[in-house]
Parts: sequence; structure tokens; C-alpha cells
Amino acid sequence: MRFADVADTSLEVARTTGRLAKIQLLAECLRRAQPDEAEIAASYLAGELRQRRTGLGYAAVRDMPQPAEQPELTLRDVDAEFTRIAELSGKGSTTAKREALRDMLSRATPAEQRLLAGLVTGEVRQGALDGVLTEAVATAANLPAGQVRRAVMVAGALVPVAAAVLADGAAALSRFRLAIGSPIRPMLASPSAGITEAMNQLGESGVEWKLDGVRVQIHRHGSDVHVFTRTLDDITARVPEVVEAALALPVTSAVLDGEAIALGHEHRPLPFQRTSARVGHRTDVTRARREVPLSVFFFDCLHLDGQDLLGEPAARRWAALAGVVPETQRVPRIVTGSAAEAEAFFADAVRLGHEGVVAKSLDAAYEAGRRGASWLKVKPRHTLDLAILAAEWGSGRRQGWLSNLHLGARDPEGEYGPAGGFVMLGKTFKGLTDQMLTWQTERLLSLAEGATDQWVVQVRPELLAEIAFDGVQTSSRYPAGITLRFARVLHHRPDKPASEADTVAAVQALAQYTGS
Repeated sequence: MRFADVADTSLEVARTTGRLAKIQLLAECLRRAQPDEAEIAASYLAGELRQRRTGLGYAAVRDMPQPAEQPELTLRDVDAEFTRIAELSGKGSTTAKREALRDMLSRATPAEQRLLAGLVTGEVRQGALDGVLTEAVATAANLPAGQVRRAVMVAGALVPVAAAVLADGAAALSRFRLAIGSPIRPMLASPSAGITEAMNQLGESGVEWKLDGVRVQIHRHGSDVHVFTRTLDDITARVPEVVEAALALPVTSAVLDGEAIALGHEHRPLPFQRTSARVGHRTDVTRARREVPLSVFFFDCLHLDGQDLLGEPAARRWAALAGVVPETQRVPRIVTGSAAEAEAFFADAVRLGHEGVVAKSLDAAYEAGRRGASWLKVKPRHTLDLAILAAEWGSGRRQGWLSNLHLGARDPEGEYGPAGGFVMLGKTFKGLTDQMLTWQTERLLSLAEGATDQWVVQVRPELLAEIAFDGVQTSSRYPAGITLRFARVLHHRPDKPASEADTVAAVQALAQYTGS
């Protein structure tokens, strides 16, 4: 199969707005792949390289060579070359990797260059990831979408399922079953504007605290316990407290969903970074445990003593959980149809230092790996007006637009530089629509200081943007020692002068409020 077939499909999908039309385009492309090409095609359409780590990044695609006029690359050519690049190591390997990529880019058409750059940078933005591509795989294999989604759920990834069903059809589905010790992708929550909106959408529902910890999936079979993160990494050896909690339960086998979190004074959560660093600690776990002990709280039960519960309604799964996990180890939850009661529960969670709440449909099955409408998360929203200090040229779908914004707070006292200047707090490309990207590219180019053909375009700090974020956390990367967590652009603020940007002191004051 030609690489151009996948690249052209990716480009066409990016230009297509309808979900069904996207599915048909992807399915037609997948049908053209030979059985031994299916995994490569599915990976590239999902925006992934099979090699995972190649040592390449944005710098490798800053200056594109002239594209080829005619396509000559095949899927196998590209996959083999990325394998070779990934295996390069030692002195001079960085240069060799970039030269190999540049050679491949010089043999690629414009559409192929766009896809190659997106695969290298992880920015294949075509609106066709996960749900849409899963349905396209089902369409291409002539299988019910629900069966393919269930296989993806237990496999923990779409690509291996796509490769299997495209090669072997329905017979391949039997390979993907919930197996204790083999993690599945966690079900995810979609954001909601507020408690009232969430309750209006779900009606009577379970509303539970959203803990600011590390998501953990615990598998137990007899005395054998495995603990996995939301990215399916095995962290069992790093979290003995979680293992002990699982072993203390009166079960023979179970798969439970929960949060590991470090708690401080009066059981208030420590900053997320403390929990994350503790979970990431690989050496001297005994000392790490003594210094930052972890607690685990469970909120879902996916398997219990030989019975899979993935397809059961949430209320049934919660009843199973309550039957084996003591209340002190369950995430606090109420079942209510009252927005006022849910609002009070939400306020209590925030007051105690937690992220907010998640409202969950009582009837929903556990849809692993999906961010659907059955779970809605509600958080207090913090916003700042920050100056745009620079912007990076986008790649993939955003090629030709200034995308990733460098954000700065005002420093009127000159604590971190010249008085009246700005202090960088971080970057974000999230929240930007095509219309916003078009407008900001034109506006920022008019503010550019120096060359505009560099990867990063420095601009006069005259344009503000209203930035929403979940919290402030410490960071040695930036001058003030802090950065914003999950920053995203809400609006540009051309109506406000740079002198009205929020100050770094205001951001530092927020750090304590947001638990950092």
C-alpha cells in the first residue's frame, strides 16, 4: 500500500466536518491495506508511530525540504525507516536521525510531508482519533461497532484490535477478553460547565468527589496483585500501600478502579506533584513511603470473583464495590437528582482541597477508553489574563498557523527581570479553534520582533489572552518557579492593554488556593 493513500486520507479527513463522512473515508482506506499492513495503516491514521520513541521531535521538522512531485513511499518503507531511525544510538545519532528523516521527507509529497511531521511531533490533528477511528475499523471489517469498542476496551489500545480484525475478521474478537493482570484503558469523564448543567443532562446520578491523585487500576487474583496507571504502566513495586489495601479485601479475584493520593494535615490532599513524584519513585520505595505515604480510594468495580461487570450499569457495579470495600476506602459519593444537593456536595469537596466532582449516569456501562457523556466532571474554573510573549509554528493540521503560545504574567516590581516586564509561566495550544488560529496568526505576525520564519516567533507582549487552568504548580523550568496546570485559551483579549495583564504575584497567591 502506498503511504500516499494514508496521507491523502488523513488530509481529506481533516477537511471533512461530518462524523459519518470521516468514518467512510477512513474505512475505505483501511480496506485497501493488506493484512500485514493493517497495523501500520491503523497506527498512522490514529496519529501514532509503532516505534513509539524515535528521538525525533519538533526541531527535526522545522525546515522542510522541497516535496516530491510524485509519491514513491510505501507503508512498509516508512515503517522500516522509522524502525531504523529508532535503533540509531550513540555519538552522532541525533544528527543521523534527523538526516534520515530529512531524506524521507525529500521523497514525500506535500500531503505525505504533513503526515510525517504530524507523526514525529504527535500532532496529527484530523478529528479522527479513538471513537471515529474505532467505528471506521468496525465498518472496514464489517463488524458491529459495539463489539469492536469492547475489544478495544479490554485490549487497552485500538491499533492491535484494528490489525487483528482487519486481518481475521470476527474470529479475532475472541482474543480480546478482560484478563486479570492485563490492564484496560480507563473510562474518562467529559467536562461540564457546572453542576446544574451536569444534572440537567444526566438526571438522577451518582456524584462523587474528584480526587487530585494518580488514577490506578488494581488487578488481584489470589495473592497476586498488579497496579496500573491510566497509561497502563505497571507501578506495582512503587505502591506497596495500594497492594496491601487490595490484599486486605475479602475477595479472590477483582479488578478495581481508583485513585492513589498523598494526604497531609487533616487528610487534605498534598499538591498533585507530591503524589506524582511519589508514584514515580523507583528506588528506595521504603523511604519514599515513609516520607510521603499514599492512600488509595476505590470508585468502581470491573470484575469480582469470576464475574465481569464491565457491561453492567454503574449502580450494579457500585453495589458490588460496596460489598467488598469498606466505606473509608471508597471515594465519597451521593446519589441525587437535586442540583442544589449536588452543588453543596461539590462545594464541600472543593473546600476540602479536592478537584471537584464527577457526576455519573446510574445506568451507564463501563466504556473503557472513552470520554463520553455518561461521566461529567465539574471543576472550579480559574482564569487569568496573560500576555502572549511568543508563538510556535504549528505542524500537522495546524501547519501554517502560529499555534503553541508562550504565556507571561506582568512583573511590575521587576522581581524576575526588568520592572514592568513579563515572566513566562508556560505554553499552551489547547482551546484554539481554526478561526482563533487564523486571527491570532495574523495579529501575532504584526507584533513579531525579528524573523518570522523561525520555529518560535518572538512578539511584542501587546496581545492578551484569557487563560483557564486547573491549578498552579511548581516548575524549575520557568523564572518564577511556577507554571499553570492544564492551561487552555478561552478568548483573545484585544480589548485590554498589556498593562492590565495579571501579575506574577497574583498567580503566586493562587498557588496556595489551588493546592500547589
